[in-house]
Amino acid sequence: MRAVERAAYAVGGILLASGLIHVAVLIIGGGSRQGPLSLRKAATFGLSFGLTLINVTFIASFVTLKDRSRNLLIGVFATACVVETFLVSMQAWRGVPSHFNMETPFDAAVAETLAIGGFTLVVVIVALTAAALRDRAALPRGLRLSIHAGLVALVGAQVVGGLMIATGVRLVFAGDPQAAYATGGWLKPVHGVLMHGILVLPLLAWLTSASRWSEATQLRAVRAGVVVYGLIAAVAMLLSVRN
Repeated sequence: MRAVERAAYAVGGILLASGLIHVAVLIIGGGSRQGPLSLRKAATFGLSFGLTLINVTFIASFVTLKDRSRNLLIGVFATACVVETFLVSMQAWRGVPSHFNMETPFDAAVAETLAIGGFTLVVVIVALTAAALRDRAALPRGLRLSIHAGLVALVGAQVVGGLMIATGVRLVFAGDPQAAYATGGWLKPVHGVLMHGILVLPLLAWLTSASRWSEATQLRAVRAGVVVYGLIAAVAMLLSVRN
């Protein structure tokens, strides 16, 4: 295991612990689980970014990259995950919204930093996806497909996140921040589904590889899983748009 991977796994574990701590606080304290001021958002970011960082680091280990490129991509990705989680958690504990909040210069700086962090995540994920699609390293076909599909889904999650941010910012600039808080997350279901394809699909490939199925059967199973996952994402998108 490379040093950058060990560091990223450790950081991912810390982010997961942060999410679990916020879940415990919510359960014990009985605070609100809805709205932009809820600690639920800090819990969600900790768990999601922790899992995503660990998964992306693991998946990147199957992609042929120069050591310098790998260190840069994983290092920047881990840093952006920490910044996003920390700022969202900080604002939740301060009792103010994290996104779309332009009430004070400090809050505006936090919102802008979150936007920059989100853009940084997009750049890293797109670069890693492009490297994976170009890679010709010898991998089982089912695993290769699951990696490609999972990374493409993760890119889609970032696009959906960008659409939500754009919706909220437009409403804020139109002078209606409350509408931004209420409707800015209109694509959360599909964002959540796409975000974790990088976990579910490679896990499916691993489970099939542990079976006694032939490689062709394993590939068909992974293909079916990709199709089903795509249908779930489509349904989540449809429900988001209809609501």
